Amino acid sequence: MRVPLSWLGEYVELPKGSTADSVMAELVKVGLEEEGSHGYDLVGPIVVGQVLEFVEEEQSNGKTIRWCQVRVAPAGKKAADGGEDVRGIVCGARNFEVNDKVVVTLPGAVLPGDFKIAARSTYGHTSDGMIASARELGISDDHEGILRLVTLGLDPEVGTDALALLGLDDVAAEVNVTPDRGYCFSIRGIAREFAHATGAKFTDPIDSVKPVHGEGFKVEIKDNAPIRGNVGSSKFVVRSASNVNATAATPAWMVSRLKLAGMRSISIVVDITNYVMLEMGQPLHAYDALKLNGSITVRRAKSGETLKTLDGQERTLHTEDLVIADTSAAIGIAGVMGGASTEVSSSTTSVLIESANFDGVSIARSARRHKLPSEASKRFERGRS
Repeated sequence: MRVPLSWLGEYVELPKGSTADSVMAELVKVGLEEEGSHGYDLVGPIVVGQVLEFVEEEQSNGKTIRWCQVRVAPAGKKAADGGEDVRGIVCGARNFEVNDKVVVTLPGAVLPGDFKIAARSTYGHTSDGMIASARELGISDDHEGILRLVTLGLDPEVGTDALALLGLDDVAAEVNVTPDRGYCFSIRGIAREFAHATGAKFTDPIDSVKPVHGEGFKVEIKDNAPIRGNVGSSKFVVRSASNVNATAATPAWMVSRLKLAGMRSISIVVDITNYVMLEMGQPLHAYDALKLNGSITVRRAKSGETLKTLDGQERTLHTEDLVIADTSAAIGIAGVMGGASTEVSSSTTSVLIESANFDGVSIARSARRHKLPSEASKRFERGRS
């Protein structure tokens, strides 16, 4: 389990100056195993810049570059590297416009892979820094162009420390969780253990959750073949959300925490469900509500029943598999992976969110049977108290 320290610190008081190593040393005292630390391997100065103007110049090799003038500090003030407030920067990307706010790595900065930034002569200019893409910053694999902060819903002041702005100055401690400590597959569980180890004050995120009241969605648990007498699901609840903008940008701080925790950002809806799972230890699943047919039933699979899962694989189900089904067919293997037919997409406007308790043995068997280990099944099969 990878635990970003900024996230952990929201639920347990960390001593001033805490590092990944010092946090892991305390957690070892309560039986967790130290694995290592993870960060973005970025060294500043990396700041918010604003493109003032650019000229497109075609090169003899057929490539077109942009010779940009970029403000990297408030007018008349020195930049973070001690240089001038406006820099000339050569950029090969063409996905930005004048006035866009971007991330600028100034001379002296270091990017992942020990890539050192310095003023350098290129394409007939001295490029005094670099405008960065999301991939160059280690945020994602997106290398379609440079990172425009407006796409993240951000409009920060020029010269702002981009590492702090985007959560790239955070670090994660990784601990190995033994099979009997399933509750430690969550920030909540790790925070509680850290409090036990140190006596620090623990604030349970569960305490801030308020009951929800509203019109219900019909759900039925109908397990006619319990394994070892244990019904496959002891509780299954859903919550609907309408007027969803599935194309909205995931907040930068959430993207950073997910990345440090070992999960990539996918979309705002999926990211939220993953974030809650990591924080609370409770897996969630989101359905496109408009793709559902009728009510939901939690049942065992029928003989010969098939399901195309989210990974694109057509799977023949076993009669021991616990499935989520609507009135037409199975739409997911419970606690393991959802089905493609109700997948949330960029066109989704209405979402149904599932939160359930599933029998660990049932989930473990399905995950192994279909060779489908998942973050959800890992938690269900170990218990999450």
